[in-house]
Amino acid sequence: MIPVPFDYLRPATLAEAVAALGSAEEGKLLAGGQSLLPVLRLRLAAPTLLVDLGAVPGLRGVQLSGADLVIGAMTTHAEVAASDLVREHAPLLAAAAATVGDRQVRHRGTLGGSLAHADPAADLPAVAAALDAVCVVAGPSGRRSIPAADFAVDLFTTALAPDEVLVEVRLPSTAGWAVHYEKFHRTAQSWAIVGVAAAVRRDNGGIGAARVALTNVGPVPHRARGVEEALAGAPATAEAIATACAGAAEGTDPVDDLTASARYRRELARVLSTRAVCRALGVRAD
Repeated sequence: MIPVPFDYLRPATLAEAVAALGSAEEGKLLAGGQSLLPVLRLRLAAPTLLVDLGAVPGLRGVQLSGADLVIGAMTTHAEVAASDLVREHAPLLAAAAATVGDRQVRHRGTLGGSLAHADPAADLPAVAAALDAVCVVAGPSGRRSIPAADFAVDLFTTALAPDEVLVEVRLPSTAGWAVHYEKFHRTAQSWAIVGVAAAVRRDNGGIGAARVALTNVGPVPHRARGVEEALAGAPATAEAIATACAGAAEGTDPVDDLTASARYRRELARVLSTRAVCRALGVRAD
């Protein structure tokens, strides 16, 4: 299909992008375009203005800032996955980014675009929530920070104001943590039916702390706090991990759709959480 008519602007500065969004009747940002363009073609979105961020400087790259890893919102999935800094300080994000879509999508799609699109089946929003990431956004009044766990507020809806731009993602370092991203999907390029992001810190042979977040078990990423509390202090055994992950679906709100029932997704939440933690720790699951 053909999108509805819209104006197109490629600003040279962040301030111009923010101003353009503020003046538009219905403005949309174009980052990598891997999610937006199909939506436009299906006429599920009808913006009056498309603001292309491709020429705005300072929105791409990876760097350390004190104890935080800072990733520009326009950094592609492929760049995130290949970055030595990300692999060292946020290995879970690097592992998950390497699984997004296919090679073409990973070289065009961006970290910020994925978070701002807020698709409940997307891989990276749950990973950002698990890693206690902070989303830094810019608007007419300056910059503000939004915890990744609060960034998605509903289906395809974020805490961004209509005239705000996600500029960077800040993550506290998890260097040395054991990590794994586990997802179940029908084909290699399809969306996750359920995904689990797990990061575990070892302590004296057991589990000192854990962070677990789930993809596609509700309208927004689900941080499995109950699982995290049960894992903390537990021995690093398959039995203990399975017991701790038994309640992974608690608090979730999955839907019935053409790919899976809500009941099946809840069962996947339990199974994949157990598998993700076991694989992160190198424990053979029963």
